[in-house]
Amino acid sequence: MTRILKERDRLLGSTARDVGLTATATALLCLSTPRALPMGLYLAFLPIVVAICFAQFRLARPRPLPWIVAIVVLCLTLVLLLMVPGEPLNPALQSAVGILAGGAVGTVSILLVTKPWRLVLLLGTFIVSVATALTTLIVTGSPTTEPLALTIAGWGATAITGLWLARTVPETLKRITNMSRAYRVERHASETEAQRRQGARLLHDTVLATLTLLAHSGVGVGAIALREQAGEDAALLRQLRLGFSPNPAASGDYKLKPVQESTLGNTLESVKQRFRRMGLEVNWHGTGQVLLPSHILDAFLLALAECLENVRRHAGVSEAHVTITDDDETVRAMVTDAGRGFEIGSIESGRLGFTESIVARLRDVGGNARLFSSPGSGTTVVLEVPK
Repeated sequence: MTRILKERDRLLGSTARDVGLTATATALLCLSTPRALPMGLYLAFLPIVVAICFAQFRLARPRPLPWIVAIVVLCLTLVLLLMVPGEPLNPALQSAVGILAGGAVGTVSILLVTKPWRLVLLLGTFIVSVATALTTLIVTGSPTTEPLALTIAGWGATAITGLWLARTVPETLKRITNMSRAYRVERHASETEAQRRQGARLLHDTVLATLTLLAHSGVGVGAIALREQAGEDAALLRQLRLGFSPNPAASGDYKLKPVQESTLGNTLESVKQRFRRMGLEVNWHGTGQVLLPSHILDAFLLALAECLENVRRHAGVSEAHVTITDDDETVRAMVTDAGRGFEIGSIESGRLGFTESIVARLRDVGGNARLFSSPGSGTTVVLEVPK
């Protein structure tokens, strides 16, 4: 809502500036009409006109109230200076009086319609402007009411414009905001559906095709080919579990290549992005590039991901820290959080998440895991795998 009000005030300010400068320029043209004013008086008026233009230009800036007061004082002062008792105003000066009092001064009403206390100021300024124009006509003995009519018409037009903008702009911006929000929701739904369909095609082209062959006892496919196909499917599932999104070159071909060694630094980012999408910010520290055999890297990253999943689900925090270190023989990851923690001895023996998903997985590749935690002091898990 604050942004909408700022946009409304910005538009009102720029409109008041443009309308005011136009009215002042028109009044100056009237004053510049030949024989409208003596040259000395005309030259004396020019600095006042320049000051009015400067104040009107500042209406588009924040906090315009001082400039509104300056415009009212300068314009009405200029009108009063045209008043010579007993000398009727010529048509050019009558038009200038009406344009100054109704246009140059009236333009401030565009900015005075947004708050109740400003409406009081608007009414007072309108009364003073009309009174000034009427006094000028009476003192000079001018027989026409054209300046008074221009004053009232100018104030009416600018006030209506200000009211219309003040009501229309917020409603328009609200509708635009609602449309943008609906577009984002629709786009998210479309992206989710596209990902679902891509995942369905991926499984159909790979895992389900292999399972179908196994269900039919591999009829028509050799045992070696079936074993290789199952191995590729297993590699694909590992990539998906680690957060990758393989892109198929053609139906059934997902560019899976056997890798003897993988770089740890190239895969940590995928784990980080995966958990960021789920609301857990993972901060990495320590070693950036470590080479590990493919099967050890898979076990290490899956155990690490399981630790982060436990943080996300049970720690009650939105941030975790992972510190990677290594020496000549071992790579270590220390996963820490500042969450609620728990009493290690209170874990039920039947819950095998940590034992199987983390400890057993690492021990299968020659590694190990250690757990440290206490209520209210967070949790730390140290993962170790051989190089």
